[in-house]
Amino acid sequence: MLKSIKVNLEAIEAMLYFWQAASEKENVAESFFYDVASMRGMKLAYNTDFNAESVRKVLSAIKNRELLSDATKAEKRFWNNNMWMMEDLEYTSSMAAPIKVLNLDPMIQLINERIPDIKNEELEVIFAPLHLEEYYVKDNTLIINFFRVKPSDFDDNTFIGEVKLEDYIMEKLMAMCK
Repeated sequence: MLKSIKVNLEAIEAMLYFWQAASEKENVAESFFYDVASMRGMKLAYNTDFNAESVRKVLSAIKNRELLSDATKAEKRFWNNNMWMMEDLEYTSSMAAPIKVLNLDPMIQLINERIPDIKNEELEVIFAPLHLEEYYVKDNTLIINFFRVKPSDFDDNTFIGEVKLEDYIMEKLMAMCK
């Protein structure tokens, strides 16, 4: 029986600081890049083309206002997405605002009703600044690419693609639990 769904925003909180600091040309310590690279949400999305060194290299290049050379497609996308966040910090804040107040507790009962033999007692939803994919699933964890979060221009809804954020999360959690 599912008892909890935890939301992890650790990487997003760190990156909100970085995007602000880098856009204002403040010095960000190299150790910060290693800390971000070791965060759970980042580590779970690593593969042969994108790893902790990729995170360090890209964030260091952004901090130092350097172009990225000898980069994989995933590293280039990560660099591009981070640069985009710094172009309009107000939009970045509007992306982060709905996930900071996200309450997934109502989903617990729905998932238990729809999947009565669920094996997991806890699920985790992590938002992380990733690269190519929209989301990753690792064991009982759903990792959502923060760069795919889109606040509506017309109302208070938030989307990933064309799907409302809460519906998107519910759909992915249900698929994970089957």
